[in-house]
Amino acid sequence: MSEGKLYNRWLIVLGAILVQLCLGAIYAWSVFRKPLEKCFNCTSTQASLPFSVVLVVFAIGTIIGGRLQDRYGPKIVAIIGGILLGAGMILASFATASLPLMVVAYGVISGLGIGFAYSCPIAAGVKWFPDKRGLITGLAVAGFGLGSFFFAPLATSLIGSPQPDGTLAATPYSLLGANLFSVSPVGVFNTFRVLGIAYVVVVVVGALFLRNPPAGYVPAGWTPPQPRAGAPAAAAFAPGQMFGTWQFWVIWLLYFAGAGTGLMIIGQTSPIAQETAKFSVKTATVAVGILAIFNSLGRILWGRVSDALGRIRTLFIIYLLNGLAVFGYFLIPTAPWYLWVGVALVGGTFGGYLAIYPAINADFFGTKNAGVNYGFIFMAYGIGGLLSNILAPKVKELTGNYNLAFILAGALCLAACVVINFVKAPAPRTQS
Repeated sequence: MSEGKLYNRWLIVLGAILVQLCLGAIYAWSVFRKPLEKCFNCTSTQASLPFSVVLVVFAIGTIIGGRLQDRYGPKIVAIIGGILLGAGMILASFATASLPLMVVAYGVISGLGIGFAYSCPIAAGVKWFPDKRGLITGLAVAGFGLGSFFFAPLATSLIGSPQPDGTLAATPYSLLGANLFSVSPVGVFNTFRVLGIAYVVVVVVGALFLRNPPAGYVPAGWTPPQPRAGAPAAAAFAPGQMFGTWQFWVIWLLYFAGAGTGLMIIGQTSPIAQETAKFSVKTATVAVGILAIFNSLGRILWGRVSDALGRIRTLFIIYLLNGLAVFGYFLIPTAPWYLWVGVALVGGTFGGYLAIYPAINADFFGTKNAGVNYGFIFMAYGIGGLLSNILAPKVKELTGNYNLAFILAGALCLAACVVINFVKAPAPRTQS
């Protein structure tokens, strides 16, 4: 009996969520930024550098990891990714007096591990679920969006609250403001070590569920859509062929606009909550959690909506909501309540990008090279995150607020809202 008959394909989703929960903990970075500013006696832009670098290396890692998992399968590559992620975090715990070491450890080593592991559950998922690509890519990356919901308050509790005498006051682990249990503080650097060990264990366990379906696998009761007359049954673009389409370049720029905007807010949510809305550290951590919830829900919701409404129409709605939401951040100094609306809308729309663009990659360019092809598209995410998380704190340093960053990000999303309507799939072709 074949593997396709024996293996329950929903176990792929379970493994994906376990893996992505740990990978998505990078979105909790904003709770580290202000403590690291004090430890390194550096600017907010400098303290954001490890997060900016991890996003770029993460994107580069998806290209390498995508190619490796296309060749060797998702399980072994995800395990390697989990080990690299944990090793980078543990090494970061020794960067007590060196911001460059923090950048290398967290930004480069952990970022490479995240990239290796990230592409594995997505590529496996679209192969096992050709009948539900939008929903499954949403579920496969939902854990990534939800990671900071659990890990941001854990990191806050482990970091503790510095006291004038140099001791650390305990901060209870709380979700959405509700204190659940006590956590002994270990300081900001030891927090990296504790989390690194946890990530290795959980990612490896999740990776054990991942595998590719047998060749020619078709879900029971599903009939593949018939190709157009004269066209091959399925697209199978090699990376070089994909680069030769105008669709790739437009998709890349559109992804850059949406991901860069979302990552700017994600990377700066806690400081924005404390500096602009004048919230406490605890309340700012709740804001990070709210964003994480909507980030995760958005991946599932918009992925499912795109299956019914179509990818392009769904992205039009997402870009429109995202652009308007970011412009609304101007209200926060006089209406702090808008921060809750803003993080919900930005988190939800950002999650939509992460669900729909992998599905567009499979729809437009095929599943044969889905891992490596999406890695190249995903570079837009990394570069967008790098530039936006340099832009936002630098604008704050120069002008005293984030308003110019909000204007630029919102305008990019509204422009993308218009351009997305002109994107259509390339003519299918097979790999030569």
